[in-house]
Amino acid sequence: MAGYATPEEEWSALLTGTHPHLSHPSPLRFVPSSPRCKLCKAPFRGPGGAIFGRYGFAPWPKNPNICGRCFRAMETATRACPRSQDGSIAGAEIELSMLFADVRGSSKIARTMSSVEFTRLMNRFYRVSSDVLFGMNAIVEKFVGDEVVGLFIPMLTGPEHARVAVETAQALLHATGHGTADGPWVPLGAAVHTGRAFVGIVSSGANSDFTALGDPLNEAAHLASHAAAGEVLVTVAAASSGGIDTTGAERRDLSLKGHPMDAIVLGVSDAAAAS
Repeated sequence: MAGYATPEEEWSALLTGTHPHLSHPSPLRFVPSSPRCKLCKAPFRGPGGAIFGRYGFAPWPKNPNICGRCFRAMETATRACPRSQDGSIAGAEIELSMLFADVRGSSKIARTMSSVEFTRLMNRFYRVSSDVLFGMNAIVEKFVGDEVVGLFIPMLTGPEHARVAVETAQALLHATGHGTADGPWVPLGAAVHTGRAFVGIVSSGANSDFTALGDPLNEAAHLASHAAAGEVLVTVAAASSGGIDTTGAERRDLSLKGHPMDAIVLGVSDAAAAS
C-alpha cells in the first residue's frame, strides 16, 4: 500500500490503469507460454501454465484474460491494511461503462419449446455472450436469467471504455444473428451507459464477489428493458465519453423509474465511433 493514503486510492489506481504495478515488467513474462495474464504475465498454457495454475494463476472466470490470483492478492492486501475502513469491502468509485443485454420475449419463447430446448438456447446465449465480451476485454459481471451484464473498466479496456462497450453491444447483436439474412437465433436488446460507480470486491463471510454497485447500474438495467430486439440504446453520457457518431441516429426520450433520460438508438451496423 506504499505511496497511497488509503486502500481506496490504491484500488482506484489499479482499476483506472494508473497503478505503477501495471507497467512494471513481470519476470513471469519469460515463462512459456502465451496466452498470459494481462496483469502479472503468468502463462496460462504450456509447462508454465500447468505449474503456475496449481498456485492460483489460472484464468479468472469473470475475464479469462487475467488470472484470479491478481485480484485475490489485492483483496488480501486491502483486508490486512490497518487503514482499511471496512474489511468486507475492497474497491473504489471510478468511471466505467456498463453493458446490459437481454433476450426479448424470453417467456414467450420458453412456451414454444420444451424446457430442455430452452435451456440449450440459453446456454448458447451465455456461451456466445461470454466469448464476445471476453474478446473485448470486458468483465462478465453476471448472468441473470435471460440477461448478461458486462463491465468495461479502464484497467482492461483503456480510457475508451465507452466506445468499446458500444462496439461490444453491436458485436453481440451480430453474433446472435441480428442484421443477417437468416435473422436472429435469439432476439436481443442491449443498453450501454457510462457513469461513476463502486467497483471492487464485496464479501460476506467466506463468500466474495467482484462486482459494480451504484445508481448508474440501475439506470443501465432500466434502459436495457426499453431496448427492442436488434437495438442498442446508448445514453448521452456514454455517447459523449466514447466519441460516438450520432449523426442521423434516432433519439428517444425515456422515463426510467420516474427519472427522464435521453438515449441514442443504434443498430447492429450503425457506426459506433467518430473517425
